[in-house]
Amino acid sequence: MDRLIAYIDGFNLYFGMKDKGWRRYYWLNLQKLRKNLLKSNQKLITTKYFTARITDPPDKQKRQSAYIEALSLLNDFEIFLGKYQLNKWECASCHSLFDIPNEKMTDVNIAVELLTDAFQDNFDVALVISADSDLVAPIKKTKELFPSKRIIIAFPPKRHSVTLAKAADASFTIGRKKLASSLFPQKIKKPDGYIIECPERWLKKE
Repeated sequence: MDRLIAYIDGFNLYFGMKDKGWRRYYWLNLQKLRKNLLKSNQKLITTKYFTARITDPPDKQKRQSAYIEALSLLNDFEIFLGKYQLNKWECASCHSLFDIPNEKMTDVNIAVELLTDAFQDNFDVALVISADSDLVAPIKKTKELFPSKRIIIAFPPKRHSVTLAKAADASFTIGRKKLASSLFPQKIKKPDGYIIECPERWLKKE
């Protein structure tokens, strides 16, 4: 059996589903998704999820917090937090200043974990769920140092990178059926009895 570790770019996956109009799949059990993507000769070792906590607006922050709390209950699942910051942007026409949200460190954190796991021989196959072309360099370096290890790219919906696909051993796009069959139940009971619920907004159609 090939040992597999999954590396998930949280914002890349989220915005891919958002651009596709698939809000009903936001309440996604990422461990279940990864298992649904496994081949018969692969054994899932762990799943690593990379994201950043948003700070504004409060309603979005609340929905994200509920989701991260649900993910934290999964077995063999690790969450890596980067930074989420607001950058100033000036309109060229009116010269007004706007705050543009920008997620930081996800690509760096994925690169560090990918190379560390390769050096420690923790996987035979790495599945990277992202379309971020910034990952081309660490993937090429991993392949250069460990040519026997396979790296597969799973593109989120509405996301693709030709250079990333070329750097990997294989690539594919995650389809709607895989997402639809990988959702959490609407209510999740924690060991202490507390109930985590899918945000009501995510239950509504776009």
